[in-house]
Amino acid sequence: MAATAQIQYPATAKVAQADDYFGTRVEDPYRWLEDDNSAETKAWVEAQNKVTDAYLAKIPTRAGIKAKLSERVNFERYGLGEQRAGYVLFFQNSGLQNQSVLMVQKGFDGKPELLLDPNTFSADGTTQLKGATLSKDGRYLAYDVAPNGADWQEIRVLDMQTRKPLDDKIEWVKFGGASWRGSEGFFYSRYPQPEKGKELTTKNQNQQIFFHRPGTPQSSDELVYSDPKNPAYYFGVWASEDEKYEFLYIGTEGKRGNALHWRPGRGKLNAPFQPIIAEIGDDEFTPVDNVGEQFLIKTNQKAPNSKILRYDPKSGPGLAKATVFVAEKPEPLEGVSLGGGKLFLSYLKDATTRVDVVDKTTGKSTGTVALPGIGSAGGFGGEATDKTVLYTFTSYNYPATLFRYDIATGKSTVWKAPAIKGFNATDYEVKQVFVPSKDGTKVPAFIVSKKGLKKDGTNPTILYGYGGFNISLTPGFSALRLLWLDQGGVYVVANLRGGAEYGEKWHEGGMRHRKQNVFDDCAAVAEFLIKEKYTSPKRLALQGGSNGGLLTGAVINQRPDLFAAAIPQVGVMDMLRYQKFTAGQFWVAEYGSAEASKEDFQTLYKYSPMHNIKAGGNYPAVMVTTSDHDDRVVPAHSFKYAATLQEKAAHTKPLLIRIQTNAAHGGSSLTKAIEETADIYAFLWNEMGVMPKL
Repeated sequence: MAATAQIQYPATAKVAQADDYFGTRVEDPYRWLEDDNSAETKAWVEAQNKVTDAYLAKIPTRAGIKAKLSERVNFERYGLGEQRAGYVLFFQNSGLQNQSVLMVQKGFDGKPELLLDPNTFSADGTTQLKGATLSKDGRYLAYDVAPNGADWQEIRVLDMQTRKPLDDKIEWVKFGGASWRGSEGFFYSRYPQPEKGKELTTKNQNQQIFFHRPGTPQSSDELVYSDPKNPAYYFGVWASEDEKYEFLYIGTEGKRGNALHWRPGRGKLNAPFQPIIAEIGDDEFTPVDNVGEQFLIKTNQKAPNSKILRYDPKSGPGLAKATVFVAEKPEPLEGVSLGGGKLFLSYLKDATTRVDVVDKTTGKSTGTVALPGIGSAGGFGGEATDKTVLYTFTSYNYPATLFRYDIATGKSTVWKAPAIKGFNATDYEVKQVFVPSKDGTKVPAFIVSKKGLKKDGTNPTILYGYGGFNISLTPGFSALRLLWLDQGGVYVVANLRGGAEYGEKWHEGGMRHRKQNVFDDCAAVAEFLIKEKYTSPKRLALQGGSNGGLLTGAVINQRPDLFAAAIPQVGVMDMLRYQKFTAGQFWVAEYGSAEASKEDFQTLYKYSPMHNIKAGGNYPAVMVTTSDHDDRVVPAHSFKYAATLQEKAAHTKPLLIRIQTNAAHGGSSLTKAIEETADIYAFLWNEMGVMPKL
């Protein structure tokens, strides 16, 4: 193991900064680290990375781990694209390409052709292709470009006839892409241009909807909708499949739900919208499509697992006269796709996918999709006239595979499947357990390992969790994870409250003033793994990203005794100020706000990772990870947390921060993903006293 005692952390200056929250004075001495552009912050970042690099450089297996990871991920693989106007789009990666390329072919039997190669978008391969959408007739392709993988993205346009990009460049788009109206143009939402130098931190407000026509400059785009009296509102506009209707979605900070409006399609761009749901509350309303002159609307109103209603706009605002089209089921309705005149309804059963096929006109089930196993499926999108639709299936021991689904026969066939050298799915085992939490709630968890695992308490184990924002952790394959498993490691995914695994009630059980349930759930799974001798506190690590980074920081504050190491990634670590940056204001419905009420402040202050680091506390080995271009959870969260940890915690184990350059919240390139994973595995094995056999 590396000599922890020799680590000399950079000196971090402290300033006299304190805030008053309902009579409680809270010190914030590292506030200056919130300025990511200052020379002082940049010097601090450089100094911290030097310390971390020096620690990692002493681990003799680091280079070998990176080489093995590169070897493991070097196989051809595919991702789901779009199916429209006779075209089939899909993503393909030859193996070690930083970005998957976008391919196109005419029909399912056509010759594949390269359409877009995002590896050419930037010299270092960090600019991502976030999405691509064909116009209704296939004349144009709108595609989303994200420098460094940031949330800020540009929309570009490709002429599908010439296969050449137009000069179109739509800027300052975030959390949304193009929504086409025929081939005339597309709707998009954008924010005002931020002040120079504050692009990655400025609070996102005053979003507007514009309409863009291909071949014209953004300056000529027509304003479709805005609400300057409500700067926190955010919007989306999209058309029904037949384009007879257009829908307007409105959300805001502090609310989990949305308002929903409609208007006739193909009319004047500034034509008024009429309300279906006029007020924004905590219920969600999503238009699925229309059946004639009636709308199908997915909602969790009085249905925590969601249902689909049939609504006649002639009945006026509100859903009092709407009829049930698809009733609520015991399992949560995760998503709805349209294709071949059918609705494909994706339900979650114990965090795995089940897909029902429903007739679009009657709402009657015509059967279920026979999936290849227990895992996660998605896609099923297409046009009403399509005879075949695509979907993808994956699990912890099943690489992502593209399937064709025949509408008439209900049968699935493999369309494109990866071939991984040396990989045999039967060599791995996936178990699902249900662990009682502190209050008795059964928490599901997937345990992944090589077959024949000995439960003797010695296995290096990563426990991964999220627990928030109504997001489910469902089974998925990772080639990078194979190395951990092949070295005798165990990988565990805990489906904590706060997610969507069991519908809105499960979500509500882990949000706002019930957030402690999430931490209790995580600790309970850790205790189970130790009790059942999958591992021990000397061989157990906790990992999570974003809201999962918050989880990791909070749990090791509360239960440091359970873990040998922790990897909080791009975490929300300052719960008193998160709402002041970029999209943080939209998380208030999930967390509450320290400025809104005394009750909210007390709840947040009690578990905020940065504010609950114990002076002289014996913490697990910690390596915080963040990115310099993270414009969702600004890196200041990780900076301030790491500085506080290094100041207060006992220096018995490493307390490091690894700051990725030219990367954003979700990373930016395969090269950087391999490098980061190699450093995480090297760090964990080193601190667990494990020597991998490479």
